[in-house]
Amino acid sequence: MSGLAGRIGKATATTLLTGAVGSVALLAGEAIAAKARRYAKPTMGLALRTSMGPSSAPTLRLVLLGDSAAIGVGVEWLAETVGGQLARMLAEGTPDTGERHVLLSSVGVSGSRSSDLATQVARALLGDRPDVAVILIGANDATGLRSPEESAEHLGAAVRRLREAGVEVVVGTCPDLGAVRSIAPPLRQVVGLYGRRVAKAQARAVTEAGGVVVDLAEETGAVFRADAGTLCYDGFHPSADGYRVWAHALYPAVEEAAMAAAV
Repeated sequence: MSGLAGRIGKATATTLLTGAVGSVALLAGEAIAAKARRYAKPTMGLALRTSMGPSSAPTLRLVLLGDSAAIGVGVEWLAETVGGQLARMLAEGTPDTGERHVLLSSVGVSGSRSSDLATQVARALLGDRPDVAVILIGANDATGLRSPEESAEHLGAAVRRLREAGVEVVVGTCPDLGAVRSIAPPLRQVVGLYGRRVAKAQARAVTEAGGVVVDLAEETGAVFRADAGTLCYDGFHPSADGYRVWAHALYPAVEEAAMAAAV
């Protein structure tokens, strides 16, 4: 009986090991396939700079920092980017604030991780100080399996530096990577779970540094999972509809920041 039990144990261990090796090989293959896909490229870059609203209205300087989301990779028109859509809504204002003259700019760089924010903050603070900064970062930290705590530390330092300069800061944390179509299951689920870890660490760091957090995964993840049209042709970057969903999720916090900046 003990011999039979031993053989069963060995067979079970062999099966588990084979399954584990197979899973690792599957994940590695999916990672290679995801990396080899053709992804959208930046089309605007530093050209993401405009003004919206009547020039006679009070001026609000809005700057975006972060990764590809901060410069609208995946769309062709400035009005379709997160920044463009936020600027339009801020320019329209509310019954309490009235219209604004919004000066929009971005110092974001496609492919950026949280460790790249220090340089972006320095660029954002050159010249006239912005009133409100919106930071969109975290996706590349998660897909690169960077330490959530270390990534959050870099983000917290960037937020703290902006706040010390008198800038109101809103951070859109790592989006729901479990919704992307460019990565196949089960790697998609693995990256999605890691993204949530990054987002939670980000939220703590941003709050401690005096910024305002918008949990993009929590606020918009269900929409992205349900509607493939929220992603552009590459299945990773948002489409115009996707950026619109993000902009509407961010807007209440950004509007409050704009009002605080005007006090």
